[in-house]
Amino acid sequence: MLTINVSELSPAQLQNYMQYAIAPRPICFASTVDAQGNVNLSPFSFFNMFSTNPPVCVFSPARRVRDNTTKHTLENILEVPECVINIVNYDMVQQMSLSSTEYGRGINEFEKSGFTMQASQLVKPPRVLEAPVQMECLVTQVIPLGDQAGAGNLILAEVKLIHIKEEVLDETGKIDQQKMDLVARLGGDWYCRVTPDNLFKVAKPLTTLGIGVDALPETVRYSMELTGNDLGMLGNVEALPAAAEIDDMRMDGAVKEVLDATIGDSGTRTRELHALAKELLRQGRIADALKVVLLD
Repeated sequence: MLTINVSELSPAQLQNYMQYAIAPRPICFASTVDAQGNVNLSPFSFFNMFSTNPPVCVFSPARRVRDNTTKHTLENILEVPECVINIVNYDMVQQMSLSSTEYGRGINEFEKSGFTMQASQLVKPPRVLEAPVQMECLVTQVIPLGDQAGAGNLILAEVKLIHIKEEVLDETGKIDQQKMDLVARLGGDWYCRVTPDNLFKVAKPLTTLGIGVDALPETVRYSMELTGNDLGMLGNVEALPAAAEIDDMRMDGAVKEVLDATIGDSGTRTRELHALAKELLRQGRIADALKVVLLD
């Protein structure tokens, strides 16, 4: 494993390692205005949701690595502490990237990138009409993290109004994750697209107390077939099944086939039972998968 002392890297080298490793990152597409009302629109991937009550998003216009200058977004917010955070989807990613061009102060990136300005209801900066979600925010604090090239400036933006396009909502009025078609930032020129075929769910262990991987037999923990993700699913159950439930699993057709075919060969039996359990986990049959691995 490569170990790097960050003090031995230039800011550009360090930024490269961190942006490739800490990814994907959501994109804050921020619109701001200066004291004269000039509009600026710029994307930032140093961004996330940090609080629900109050609802606060944080993003960071870092000082430029090459010359230590600050960005118009930061300068505008120091003059007019308001912004709109527009969420970026795939249909607007190329225009969003174009807006990151370092045009001169006073140039309207809405016009340069071809986006439509939509008047906000509460704040001065306009919204991006094309964005599936637009959040009008008041900036409550700007926290400089340093004065050297690459230093961030944390902008705490309290969300006051949220506008959501109806086409990304489900029948209950909530956002349908599969309809959002979000994009996220990776390292260099790389992005990723969140499409239905690469979405998956992981059951949250919030209402239950999982038994933990350490409660599984050693043969399961060190299985040659089961991955860490497989063990995580097995360890998220609330209790080990009763001995009678495990024994009943022997009557399952696929299990019986493995048991009959591996009489006298414990090593092969273990591997094949674990492979069967892996397939059951893929199907979402976690309780059955646990019974299968406990047969061994």
